[in-house]
Amino acid sequence: MKPRPRSPGLAAYRQVLAALEPLAPRLLRARARRGKEDPERLDERLGQPRCARPPGDIVWLHGVSVGESVSLLPLVEALIERRPDLNLLVSSGTRTAAELLSRRLPAGVIHQYAPVDGPRAVAGFLDHWRPAVAILVESELWPNLIMAAAERGVRLALVSARMTEKSALGWRRAPGAARALLQAFDLVLPQDAETAARLQELGATIGPHLNLKQVGAPLPCDAAELDRLRQETEGRPVILAASTHPGEEILIAEAVQGLMADQPGTLLIVAPRHPERGLEVARLLSQAGFNTARRSAGHTPTPLVGAYVADTLGELGLFFRLADVVVMGGGYAPGVGGHNPLEPARLGAAIVTGPSVFNAAETYQAMFEEVAALCAPDGAALTRHLAGLLDNPAIALRMGAAAMAHAQRYGAALDEAMDRLSPLLPSEAAP
Repeated sequence: MKPRPRSPGLAAYRQVLAALEPLAPRLLRARARRGKEDPERLDERLGQPRCARPPGDIVWLHGVSVGESVSLLPLVEALIERRPDLNLLVSSGTRTAAELLSRRLPAGVIHQYAPVDGPRAVAGFLDHWRPAVAILVESELWPNLIMAAAERGVRLALVSARMTEKSALGWRRAPGAARALLQAFDLVLPQDAETAARLQELGATIGPHLNLKQVGAPLPCDAAELDRLRQETEGRPVILAASTHPGEEILIAEAVQGLMADQPGTLLIVAPRHPERGLEVARLLSQAGFNTARRSAGHTPTPLVGAYVADTLGELGLFFRLADVVVMGGGYAPGVGGHNPLEPARLGAAIVTGPSVFNAAETYQAMFEEVAALCAPDGAALTRHLAGLLDNPAIALRMGAAAMAHAQRYGAALDEAMDRLSPLLPSEAAP
């Protein structure tokens, strides 16, 4: 095992967090009152798991929010296939991610909330679970968690690593702490060349590129419900606005209204990135002139409904299949940077997005060049693209086929990542 570097800056961070940690229960209860924490599971956030530890070796995987947690699912499935002898523990940091993982994790995989980054909470978590390996995804660089795990001999991997220039600038102000933290990892697999350069500059030893959001199976759906919705919407053009943020719903709604004269009966389905915004989104669409219904209220998209708010968790696979055209959100909202287009691409969707997609820039650029997706820089362009795809379904089908072909190219990256992770895993017990 390689030596673990130390840093005075990280030691000072630990002391500060230790002094502040007694405030954590009060802060967590306040967040629970605002719906941002699960009040029944606050103990887990404080490093006091209620779930018993199973016998045998544990591999722990962590992703903070919905996108990161869902991106872990292909890795979870690959680990189960290669090493069924291991126990898998998946942790997340948000309530929404926990609710989604409860539906999508394979049977037998344990879910826990990640502890806050206080020394006592972290120690309680690690003392209870005693993982052999910890696999963190994207940008989860919590110093106490990482260094405490390293001190216990846990093998550490940072996979699908992502670091923005803003984050890198912050870490450059504490180069010793950044180096110590990154050198605690046995394996670092960056998402892209930009992240690789930033992490290497800060002291990480870099492996091959891996973006977990580029791999995985198509999103699941309830086949019977899909058949029912297809019957409900038969003969109507269906446009899905997926993973939208504040400000985007109105822009997309106005773009759809611009094509209504030529495409009467068009149904706009809006699936906000955060389903708890469902009521707010429905009110906005109603004010924009749509007869609106909400899925979370048990409504269905009857012929009288012009806008349907899909404010439920875990059903994007259903609506990607139902839609004639998908508008991916995040591309029109300042600072968001777009969302993963490969989820609809795996299902052969015709995809349109906005101009600000820096979080998936390489993927989108390749898809734009292959006409596997289209960029609409503003509302007027969005109306034109949507009208063109609805008027020419053969073109939409060709775009969808190109998107699916593009998405299918990424499977080899997961196999390479598993080959890199395998040396970190505990040895298989003799039969």
